[in-house]
Amino acid sequence: MSAPGNGRSPMTNGEWMIECDDIYKAFDGHPVLSGVDCQIPAGKISVVMGPSGTGKSVLLRHIVGLLTPDRGDVRVAGKSVPRLNEEDLLELRRNVGMLFQDGALFSSMNLYDNVAFPLRQHTKKSESEIREIVKQRLDEVGLLGSEQKMPNELSGGMRKRAGFARALVLEPEILLFDEPDSGLDPVRTALLCDLIKEIQRKYGSTGIVISHDIKSCFNIGDHIVLLHGGKVVEQGSKEQIQQSQNPFTQQFIKGGIEGPLGME
Repeated sequence: MSAPGNGRSPMTNGEWMIECDDIYKAFDGHPVLSGVDCQIPAGKISVVMGPSGTGKSVLLRHIVGLLTPDRGDVRVAGKSVPRLNEEDLLELRRNVGMLFQDGALFSSMNLYDNVAFPLRQHTKKSESEIREIVKQRLDEVGLLGSEQKMPNELSGGMRKRAGFARALVLEPEILLFDEPDSGLDPVRTALLCDLIKEIQRKYGSTGIVISHDIKSCFNIGDHIVLLHGGKVVEQGSKEQIQQSQNPFTQQFIKGGIEGPLGME
């Protein structure tokens, strides 16, 4: 994930970084994805939203090859993820930074070593080079000076920012956020969303955010994908989604009682 104008070729020169075609996925005979078709534009932040249990996180895991579709295809930068060999799949994952709900930090490592871990694992950089990168990333997320703290000494918001720093160290061109606002109060949610937007804009990366928070979705997202019942109900710019006449879309984004979405 290099700054614009440095001559590095992006993963794709096309409009779409990620394309999902007719994806089906079931677990123990229970369908979760039932023909998902969606496109994720390159160089923008897309938000995948929808009711709980509708397959948002499952879709995210298909993008990085952690899950394989029962049917259909997922293409990242034009390459079919289910058809990648092990070496190419590892290369794809090195180009993807992922922030999980709780930051997914190693409890036995301090903040510095947590953020340095991917560099030590996947590169041959010297410790002095690693130190420079780690400090830069911690500075970007507002955690410089907290390197020696252990995860249990960090607040929920700090753990998420630490996870964000670790997701950035390999300079990925794709950033995935699985409910980054989970468990945060409204102020810290807004601050984290602003940080995600700032970092994405700075490097021109492609971001995908899963969130239940409607305000956060429309604050952070350039492109919205709305899932329900294992299918895409609607997708488009946030302006298109806000102006949609689809009864489900309007009920979901307004939190209305009346409409097709019930308690099931």
